[in-house]
Amino acid sequence: MAYVSIGTLALESAEILEGVELAYERCGKEGAPVVLLCHALTGDQFSIGTPDNPGWWAGLAGPGKAVDTEKFQVITFNVLGGCNGSTGPLSVNPKTGEPYRADFPEITIRDMVRAEHAALQKLGIDRLAAVIGGSLGGMKALEWGRLYPRFVSAVFPLAVTPAYSDYGIAFNWIGIHAIVNDAEFKNGNYTDSSLIKGFETARMAGMVTYRSGGLFNDRFSRGHNGSGFDVESYLSYQGRKLAGRFDANSYVTLLKAMNTHDVEESQLEVALHALSFTHDLLYPGPWMSDWVQKQPEASWALVETAFGHDGFLVEFEKWDGHIREKLNNILDLQPVR
Repeated sequence: MAYVSIGTLALESAEILEGVELAYERCGKEGAPVVLLCHALTGDQFSIGTPDNPGWWAGLAGPGKAVDTEKFQVITFNVLGGCNGSTGPLSVNPKTGEPYRADFPEITIRDMVRAEHAALQKLGIDRLAAVIGGSLGGMKALEWGRLYPRFVSAVFPLAVTPAYSDYGIAFNWIGIHAIVNDAEFKNGNYTDSSLIKGFETARMAGMVTYRSGGLFNDRFSRGHNGSGFDVESYLSYQGRKLAGRFDANSYVTLLKAMNTHDVEESQLEVALHALSFTHDLLYPGPWMSDWVQKQPEASWALVETAFGHDGFLVEFEKWDGHIREKLNNILDLQPVR
């Protein structure tokens, strides 16, 4: 696993994080223009992965793909506050010598972006051709455009809105409430996330929002396995799966960070190319469309899909052409080195 150390980071809360590290994946053509890919809530830095273990966006990025690693260098960071190598609640607090756990400070999407900006500079990268991200990653893409318009040529926010909706905050609160009020949470000082049944409940609540009602109905069709409905088994499995691979404190930290997302009053001085997905309960397309129309250099498209919010993780053939075309246009404008 690759890491980059950025040292001290001042957070928006005025708290100071020391010894900050970000884990990352770096692929593609050495010396080529750099594209930053940003993962969603429970994602990680392995957006491309390997042939034997493809990453979560291997359908979008790789040799000959829309984000072509034969033309671009591609970097993905595990977010600040995450649990896949970057500084977060599982990390050792240098002041105490013990893991932060629930004492990890609250962070914002802007804190994540500032950390990644510092990390890129440490890696010797002084310019991004594009930032592409979906959901929480889309929030980061928008913040990149707001904070660093002279550092990045274009941002591609997918499955996101200019601010996080009250509907989304409500589901995040259900998740947070279920986790922190579980007796096994132990005020954040648990030893095993998989024992926290409230964590499973939080994931199940989230899963209901990620895909459309029609997709649930078509997939499960009131199927029954003898002891319960198939949809119940599916949600229980997804809850156990996440609780077994992700950290509960990180999950709470990232949910709270998502709630801070708000660039609605901003005008981005950078090219913006947004995609929304039909049946996305959390990030409705009309809200994004209306906001994009107020931006000085922007485009927006709506992708028809039954997958709802999860549309940015599947059916690439429906929408990766938007990404490919815009990236190729950016490539044509890059200075020759």
